[in-house]
Amino acid sequence: MIEGFVASHSPPNRIAMTDSASAQEQPHAAPAAPVAAPVVAEAAASVATAAPADEAGAPQPQRKGGSRRGGRNRRKPEGRPAPEGATEGAPQAAAPGAAPRAPQRVHPALEQLAALYPHLFGAVFRPLKRGIFQDILAQHAEQFEREALKVALGLHTRSTRYLQSVAAGDKRHDLQGQPVETMAPEHVHHALLEVYRRKKARATDDLLPKLRNRMMAAFEASGLAREAYTELVQSRDEAANALLEEAFAEWAARNAKDEALLRAFEASGQTLDAFADMYGLVPRTVGQQLERARRLAAARAADAAAVAAAPAASAASADEGTAAAEPSAAAPAQDR
Repeated sequence: MIEGFVASHSPPNRIAMTDSASAQEQPHAAPAAPVAAPVVAEAAASVATAAPADEAGAPQPQRKGGSRRGGRNRRKPEGRPAPEGATEGAPQAAAPGAAPRAPQRVHPALEQLAALYPHLFGAVFRPLKRGIFQDILAQHAEQFEREALKVALGLHTRSTRYLQSVAAGDKRHDLQGQPVETMAPEHVHHALLEVYRRKKARATDDLLPKLRNRMMAAFEASGLAREAYTELVQSRDEAANALLEEAFAEWAARNAKDEALLRAFEASGQTLDAFADMYGLVPRTVGQQLERARRLAAARAADAAAVAAAPAASAASADEGTAAAEPSAAAPAQDR
């Protein structure tokens, strides 16, 4: 089921995740290969350029040729994927034993952006505010050609390093490096899935436990109820939806253990260290579990209070409207 997620598509109509430019600035070409739809949609809505083969997961095109000896037309081996930000059409990495080739060249516009805004495009990538494309052109109209800037930003926002910053839940930043907008929960969720998809192709360890933990951390950071969050991030990708449900199942089981631990701790009357020692547990870990259980209990109490207050507020509003519509008893009667 999880392997099916790696190769599957997400819905095309999801909100874009890295929309640096407006939709009017985009060509209508489809992405080079399937990636999580919000990743593609946002890049398309911002700078839309064909994704590099290593980022989109598409194989490099094979080149026909070589010797015809023996009546056979051999294929040359595929090169390695181009690094992030590499210019399209740049030579591929040399095969083992072959003569070394020139290093891959970063897109010139990305080099300019890194020099101008190292706090956004330098050693650390930060999520970009929506409309950053127009902001850059407004600041540097003579320095950047529109189409080249679109290509450069498309390479940047499709890079794994950029998606990792989105998956971490960082805020969007303006050209001055100031956080200006909270990252939408669905953008964080789909960035997590896309980064997982890319890493799984090269990983030897099972990355799913860590992914599920990060998915639930993103859910908790959203502040949304489970139903609202699920409706927001679900897609037509059944494998991805199943993975979300598995993460929620683990989250519910963990919460149940935390709540049981909190009840036992409160009933024991012991200090944290004494309670942990009594059960052979690590005090720091027990403290984290107890804090999670208290936060969950507080959130549930707040939700229950909000639900209880809603009918009373509605009734009070209705009473105020009725009182305003009725004439005052103290008002003098009009002469007939």
